[in-house]
Amino acid sequence: MRLSRRGLLRAGLAGTAATALGGLASGCAVPTGSTGRNMVLWYWSGGLSDTVVKKAKARYDSAVDLKAIQIGGYYRSKLITTMTGQAHVPDIAGLKGEDMASYLPNADQFVDLRTLGAEKFKSRYLDWKWQQGVAPDGSLVGFPIDVGPVVQYYQPAVYEKAGLAYEPADVSREMGTWEQFFAAGEQLRKRVPGAFILTDVTSVFDMSIGQGTQRFVDRDKHFIGDQDHVRAAWDRAVEAKRRGIVSSIVSGTPDAISATETGQLPSQLNASWAAGDLKLQYPKTKGRWRVANCPGGPSNVGGSFLAITKACREPEKAFEIITWLLGADNQAQGFMDAGLFPSTPASYGMKKLREHDPFFGDQITMDVFGPAAEKIPVAFNSPYDVALGQPVKDEIKNVGVLGKDPEDAWRDAMSKCRRIADHLGVSH
Repeated sequence: MRLSRRGLLRAGLAGTAATALGGLASGCAVPTGSTGRNMVLWYWSGGLSDTVVKKAKARYDSAVDLKAIQIGGYYRSKLITTMTGQAHVPDIAGLKGEDMASYLPNADQFVDLRTLGAEKFKSRYLDWKWQQGVAPDGSLVGFPIDVGPVVQYYQPAVYEKAGLAYEPADVSREMGTWEQFFAAGEQLRKRVPGAFILTDVTSVFDMSIGQGTQRFVDRDKHFIGDQDHVRAAWDRAVEAKRRGIVSSIVSGTPDAISATETGQLPSQLNASWAAGDLKLQYPKTKGRWRVANCPGGPSNVGGSFLAITKACREPEKAFEIITWLLGADNQAQGFMDAGLFPSTPASYGMKKLREHDPFFGDQITMDVFGPAAEKIPVAFNSPYDVALGQPVKDEIKNVGVLGKDPEDAWRDAMSKCRRIADHLGVSH
């Protein structure tokens, strides 16, 4: 079975354990990189457009032999192991967005892209995404590949049957807040027996966190996961469960697929890249979906970067390749090929991204994705956010799936967080 991008993200998060932080040794000698005309690029399946990579190989063939290698398995672990070993290090390396904050303290292992003229490209990219690639010392480690603006995917026929708004603009307006969305979920359940507007409570928690400007650890290395912004997201997820609008069907199972196809699970809150997952997993539902804004405001899940390692012998040429790969036109191609939503707003108005999508009832989905991407809140991402956010996410899942008492779950989450914070040297 194909692992969805969402599944890949979760697998990556699980792999970024507390003990892996700081896996790159600071101050070590410059590692040995490529030799001769070779220019080695590491990325993962779906991380870049195969079409664009192929064109890049042909475009730069007279200057370098660009070897683009897809690395399977735990990408981050393999990259860190290779860099720590200082041998066979790629010149250009993809850095997954969910791991980015853990690379930034080790900025000295990468070329500061500002020294290669990156600032002149800054205005072409989403500012909030650009900032995610900036290290604490001000150096630019990562050049933006893509982003993952969150939307509400829904089946209009089911919404109409429930007496709810069903045209995209109306859904965006009438379910624009979490309270409106929850009320719609209650109405859906009453009028369409067996139907639920949410598959799980974790999506409510995750998207709510993403709609704010704070995560789990602040710039001063202080744990803030016990503060109001996290508690509010927690309480919102618990409220969804309490109001009976969350299905008990486990995501990704045959039952979930069947329920989605029959309209019992007619809604998903997910990132732009999930459009590809819907098409792959539910081909029978072609034409029965639409896209509207995420309730509560814009949020983001995913989106990655390209970086140049200190092993690179020709950083100027590597930077030239990166900026070409990630130009607006090629990013548009990346969205068409691999669902990589562009970090370049100039792509949003291009004709090829404004085609009517038959799977979504001939809707021009860019009308929803684009504005959402441009309004993502700027938040500080700590290297410790993943490790200290995971216990909270695990416990809210226990509430949603196992029916654990919310207060017990919260206390258990905070207890686990404090132990992890002590281990990592994060104050609390």
